[in-house]
Amino acid sequence: MSVGLLAVVDDILSAALKASAKTAGVVIDDAAVTPQYVQGITPARELPVVGKIALGSLGNKFLIIIPAALALTAFAPWVLPFLLILGGVYLCFEGAIKVLEWFGFHHGHEGESARDEKRLVLGAVRTDLILSTEIMLISLASLDPDMDFWMRVAVLAVIGLVMTGVVYGAVALLVKIDDVGLKMAKNPSKHVRHTGTRIVRSMPAVFRVISVVGTVAMLWVGGHLVIANLGEVGLTLFSDLLHGLEHALEHLGGVVVWLADTAVSFVGGLIVGLVVIGVVELIGALLGKKPSFQEGADSPH
Repeated sequence: MSVGLLAVVDDILSAALKASAKTAGVVIDDAAVTPQYVQGITPARELPVVGKIALGSLGNKFLIIIPAALALTAFAPWVLPFLLILGGVYLCFEGAIKVLEWFGFHHGHEGESARDEKRLVLGAVRTDLILSTEIMLISLASLDPDMDFWMRVAVLAVIGLVMTGVVYGAVALLVKIDDVGLKMAKNPSKHVRHTGTRIVRSMPAVFRVISVVGTVAMLWVGGHLVIANLGEVGLTLFSDLLHGLEHALEHLGGVVVWLADTAVSFVGGLIVGLVVIGVVELIGALLGKKPSFQEGADSPH
């Protein structure tokens, strides 16, 4: 009995490791995107907020994504590409907002959201829902189609737990590393104090880099989701162009192909995001609402 149980556990862990290996890029994106949501809150609330987002991520995976993915895969697999397109469009929209902010535009509700912890957590959990959906769907697609249903559930559960721990463990480390630096800066050792001071001084630049990486990740993943899944539903123009570019560059090596794919997905995601923002602003204008974006010089934020 125990030998059989150990064999099952080993099979589950092996399948989970193999399936999750293909999601590494999305996991990195998730870890890069999330710290943006913790900026602007008091240090004492950073870890509690990360904990709330992590719990929301587990809820996304276990209460929504895994049951829905298994049910849709069994009864309505044709729905999945449309859901991924919607998720990709949302990521493109969020990423395009950040890009506009780089160029001096500010979203009208940004300051309010930064101070409202509940809204901040909800925004992070919504974004996590999209990224977690891709992680779990990629994992599901990587499993043996002949795998037993309950074995498949167990593998997805392991992937969900491990990925959540990895992502939000990394996020917690990132947002609290400046506190570690402050403690080191008070150490009796001159060398330790010097290292701690450098850590504290470098963290603003680190978070700026993380913000840029997170924004690029949103647009890259969102653009790729839109392009790939439009192809799945029959609109193959953009996916064919992307595949043609990959084929033309494959003689230059896998790194060049990956960079080209990433760049095209990023540009496509930015275009989609800007179009969605334009549509949202147009609808708002027709309804008599004030513009959501303001020039930096005119904005109180």
